[in-house]
Amino acid sequence: MDEIYSPETNSPAPYEQSFQGLHSRPTNHFVEFKKGDIEHSITDRFEQQVLRYPERLAVNDGSQQLNYDSLNKAANRLARTILAECGTGEEPIGLLFEHGAPGIVAILGVLKAGKICVPLDPVYPHKRNSYMLEDSHASILLTNDRNLSSAKGLSPVVRKVINVDEIGSSVSTENLNIPISPDTIAYILYTSGSSGYPKGVVQNHRNVLHTVMKYTNGIHICADDHLSLLPSLSFAASVPDMHGALLNGASLFPLNLKDEGLVKLAKWLIMEEITIYHSVPTVFRHFAKTLTGEGNFPKLRLVKLCGEAVYKNDVNLFMRYFSKKCRLLIGYGATEMNIIREYYFDEQAKLDENIVPVGYGVEDTDVLLIDDDGREVVGFNRAGEIVVKSPFLALGYWRDEELTSSKFQSGPTDSDEKKYFTGDLGCMMPDGCLRLLGRKDLQVKIRGNRVEPAEVEMALLGIDGIKETAVFTRKDKQGDQILIAGIVTDRRTSPTVDKLRAFLLEKLPDYMVPSVFILVDALPLTPNGKVDRSALPAPDLSKRAFEKVFIPPRTPLEIQIAEVWREVLGVDHVGINDSFFDLGGHSLRLMEVADKLENLISVRIHPAVMISKTLGELASACQKKIKLPQRSDQMTFRKRFQDATRRVVSRIGKKNRNEIPSQ
Repeated sequence: MDEIYSPETNSPAPYEQSFQGLHSRPTNHFVEFKKGDIEHSITDRFEQQVLRYPERLAVNDGSQQLNYDSLNKAANRLARTILAECGTGEEPIGLLFEHGAPGIVAILGVLKAGKICVPLDPVYPHKRNSYMLEDSHASILLTNDRNLSSAKGLSPVVRKVINVDEIGSSVSTENLNIPISPDTIAYILYTSGSSGYPKGVVQNHRNVLHTVMKYTNGIHICADDHLSLLPSLSFAASVPDMHGALLNGASLFPLNLKDEGLVKLAKWLIMEEITIYHSVPTVFRHFAKTLTGEGNFPKLRLVKLCGEAVYKNDVNLFMRYFSKKCRLLIGYGATEMNIIREYYFDEQAKLDENIVPVGYGVEDTDVLLIDDDGREVVGFNRAGEIVVKSPFLALGYWRDEELTSSKFQSGPTDSDEKKYFTGDLGCMMPDGCLRLLGRKDLQVKIRGNRVEPAEVEMALLGIDGIKETAVFTRKDKQGDQILIAGIVTDRRTSPTVDKLRAFLLEKLPDYMVPSVFILVDALPLTPNGKVDRSALPAPDLSKRAFEKVFIPPRTPLEIQIAEVWREVLGVDHVGINDSFFDLGGHSLRLMEVADKLENLISVRIHPAVMISKTLGELASACQKKIKLPQRSDQMTFRKRFQDATRRVVSRIGKKNRNEIPSQ
C-alpha cells in the first residue's frame, strides 16, 4: 500500500531544513516516490502507472490524446518492431519527431526495447542531426509520416529508417517483460561542445528515476496534476517534465511555442488546467509581456524557471500576474545532473538583490566550491567553481574519454561519490543558499540553451573570407542576452550578413546563430596573447557592420510590419531591405512578431517563414495570405485595416507619413 506523504504530518528531510520558511513548499497530498523505486527501470515504473490509471489521460498535444492504456500499447507495438529489426542488447536509436505525442510514444518504445534514446529535433539543421546520429552510432532512425522526408535525408547515416505510422495493427500490444537493469543507458542527450561539435551526455535509467524522485517529492507531483512540456524532447530539461508526469499517473501537455505563439499560451494554460508550468526565464519573461492581468490561472499551483539566470524583475512579474496560491520555483541544474539546487518563492518572499540565488540543497546532491588551486573554499561569500558531488551524476560523455575525465572525477574507492566540475562560479551565503557568479570558462546560456562560443567560431571560420572571429554575449536594449560575433575578414571577399546567417543556419540551431555581426580590423588581445572578448566594441544597431541601402517602408502593410519590428526590437529605423535578425532579433521575439501580426491582419505567419525574409519580402508573403472575407464583411475588414494603418502612421510621425504613397 502506498504511503501518503504530507509535510504537515512528517518532519522535513535534513536537506529541507535549510529552507527559509517551509510554508513556501507545496502542501498537497501525493504518493511519495520511494528511494528504492530508483533501482528498477523507467518502463517498470511507467507500467505500474498504467495498471493504476489505465483510463486516465496521459498525453494531450492538442491534436492527439492518449490515455495510459493506449500510450502503453502504442509503445509496446513500437518496441516489438524495434526488436524484430535489431534484436536485443543496448544500442542507440535515433528519434526524429515533432514536439508532441508521437515523440513520447517513441521514447517509451525505445526504452521498453532496452535501447538508448537519441532524440533529434526536426528544427535542427540537417548537418547537426546527421552529426548526432553518426557520433552516437545509431543504427536505426524512428520517424513518422510528418518527418519522413527529413528522415530519408539522414538515411545514409543509419542502417534503416522505421516509419512508426506504417506499423501494422497485427503487432502485439502486450508488455514485453524484458528485464532492464537500472544501469542500462537510457539517453544520450546532445548539447553544445567546446571542441566545435555537440557532445553527448549519457544517463542511465537509475539517474533518470532519481531525477524524477527529487522532482516528484520536491513539488509533490500527484496523479491529478497537469504538467506543461515546453522544452524540446532533445533537451535535458524535458526529461523531468515528461517522466515526472508519466511516472506518477499525471497528465502531460506538450506545446510547440513556435507554432502556437506566446499570446495563446495564457489561454492554453487555463483551458488545459495546467497545474505545473516549466520554462526557461527568457520564455517566461516574453510570455509575461503578453499578459493583461485578466486571468489568474486558477489551476496553476507552481511556476518553475530554470536554465539561466533569474532576475528580480522576473519575480516581480510572477507576483503581478499569478495567484497568491501559486508558488515560484527557481531551479539550478545541468544536462550532467538535472536538479542541483532549488529556491522557492511565495507571496511572503522578499528579494533584495537583482539576480536571484539558485537556492538550497536537494537530496543526494552536495555542492562544493573549489578554488584555482583545487582546494575547497571555506567560509561564506567566497568565490569558487561549483563542483557537484553525487552518486547519480551522468555516466560521462559519449565516446569522449578525455572530456569525461576532465569534467568528472571519481574517488579513490568505488564507494566514493563522483564529482562533476560544472565550470560555473558561485559562492555560499551564510544561510546555505548558493549564489551564481558567472562562468569560469567561455560557455554562455542563450534563452536557456548551453552555447560554447568555440562551436560557433569554428562554424564561422568555415566561411570564405573570414580570417578570425570571436563570439561573445551582451545584453540588448530589452535585457535579453544575445550572441555577437566579432569578425576579421580578408577585405577581398567580405561576406554579407545574409550569407553568414544562411551558412550558420545550415550547421547550427537558431539559438546558436549570432544576433549581431561586427567587423573589426583585428581581435583585441590580452597581455598573454589571448583574445580579449571584453574589449570588443559594443554593437551599434543603428550603424551595422554590413550596411544595406536604406529604403523606408512604402505600403500600408510594410509600415505596419515596420512598426511591429520597432516595438518588439526597440530600434529606431527599419527599412524594407532589413531582416529581423539583422536588427538583433531572435526566435522568441519572432514569436512576438507573429502574434502581433496575427492580431493586425488576422493571418498567422509561422516564425520559420520569417527567418530569412526582409521586411519587404515578409510584407509580400503576408499580402498573399490575406484573404478578403465575404462581400458583406469586406467594408468592415477594409475599415479595420485602414484604421490600424492610420494608428501606426500617426505613431511614426510626420516624416514617415510624407513617405506613404498616395492610395
